[in-house]
Amino acid sequence: GSHDSFSFYIDEASPVGPEQPETVQNFVSVFGTVAKKLMRKWLATQTMNFTSQLGAGIRYFDLRISTKPRDPDNELYFAHGLFSAKVKEGLEEINAFLTDHPKEVVFLDFNHFYGMQKYHHEKLVQMLKDTYGNKMCPAIFAHEVSLQYLWEKEHQVLVFYHSPVALEVPFLWPGQMMPAPWANTTDPEKLIQFLQASITERRKKGSFFISQVVLTPKASTVVKGVASGLRETITERALPAMMQWVRTQKPGESGVNIINADFVELGDFISTVIKLNYALDEGEDDTT
Repeated sequence: GSHDSFSFYIDEASPVGPEQPETVQNFVSVFGTVAKKLMRKWLATQTMNFTSQLGAGIRYFDLRISTKPRDPDNELYFAHGLFSAKVKEGLEEINAFLTDHPKEVVFLDFNHFYGMQKYHHEKLVQMLKDTYGNKMCPAIFAHEVSLQYLWEKEHQVLVFYHSPVALEVPFLWPGQMMPAPWANTTDPEKLIQFLQASITERRKKGSFFISQVVLTPKASTVVKGVASGLRETITERALPAMMQWVRTQKPGESGVNIINADFVELGDFISTVIKLNYALDEGEDDTT
């Protein structure tokens, strides 16, 4: 999986996202484009677009959706501090890959919504219908979802939707079916302790589960490394320790399920996670 999957593109000409604190809003209002260029270095957690991520092996996408203030077209955008691409374009890009690869399955996790009213949710639900149609798997019990089941039904997309709207739409999986505990630390050791504790607490059945191998900068970290950015200041330095943790994991009901990260092309993150699947007993056909 990729963390803030859409952030390979961040529009520096866009306004600041509505979820950003007043201090950030003020910073941008004073320093304008310069401030946004610096912000981008800390907000962009990926460098590959959706097609490249899919080609590399990413199958879980972390998606955050926002309306844009004073947008005459009333569009929906991916957003992380600043705005990214239009949601419709991203969904269509993923669909093109799925059409070309009918046995591939993706998880779309819509986990943050900013500035959205009821009609915006209705618009997004309709967009999903129009784009994916019968490719979407209706919500059932998580442990019933095997690749064999999905192939037989010709389903390729599981949509997780962290809003009460999910309860009204059969093809939306409720957000609680995709928990993603967040360590919120810059310390690799604390992150690993958190990841390990989260897996220990994980219920054996009933939901999917994300281990976020992600370090989160504090304000002081950003100030110190303001010109270098997230990748250089934090992610690359912590990569060896984080990858060591990933390599030692076991997949399955009592182990890891989905692992996401920043800059998924770094090191051998993707190939290492994929290899974990081969540690499963051959009899466990019910694992996606």
